Amino acid sequence: MDIDVAGNIKNILQNLPDGVRLVAISKFHPKEYVEAAYAVGQRIFGESHEQELKEKVGQLPKDIEWHFIGHLQTNKVKYIAPYISMIEAVDSMKLIREIDKQAVKNNRIIDILLELHIAEEETKYGLTLDACRDLLREGEWRSMHHVRICGLMMMASNVPDEAQIRKEMNTAWDFFNEVKHDFFSDAPWFKERSWGMSHDYKIAMQCHSTMIRVGTAIFGPRVY
Repeated sequence: MDIDVAGNIKNILQNLPDGVRLVAISKFHPKEYVEAAYAVGQRIFGESHEQELKEKVGQLPKDIEWHFIGHLQTNKVKYIAPYISMIEAVDSMKLIREIDKQAVKNNRIIDILLELHIAEEETKYGLTLDACRDLLREGEWRSMHHVRICGLMMMASNVPDEAQIRKEMNTAWDFFNEVKHDFFSDAPWFKERSWGMSHDYKIAMQCHSTMIRVGTAIFGPRVY
């Protein structure tokens, strides 16, 4: 292994503030890299392809908490529903319905995050703030007892301008407080704020993130 996965993980973990957890983004990286991270205590890993995830789940320790981090098609939910710990990028009521349906079949409660589209880049996925407000106001999610909305996730613009990144993350933080107050004031589990990746996680830690998603800074460039 030419990448010092263990050293990279330790370097990030020792600088994490209290209340911030590391999601190690292991997609497109071999299971040996996951094992090296696991050996130094990392337990949360992020994947975005159902087939690759299934293989890793079968080969790696059972106490790993797997997060699905990419865009998830509704027809793939059934494959990951038996074991996924959290689905981080939920951007429609249709997807929430399917997650609930598959969670019922597996007698599980699946944690999810609502994905916000705040960045000024034209990305395909994520709810605008108004669309997220509408989804929550309409209230259908309240009748789904096998899905638990645990917070929000977003990706800041991939730009060198730290002020812009900080502004977008703080917009997400303000919005988190708004929906916590309006919809989840009696839900202690609604607490997660997943923003910050390899290039901007140090900013995210100053902008109220509770989960940073780091891949390249741990595992090196992806092997496609």
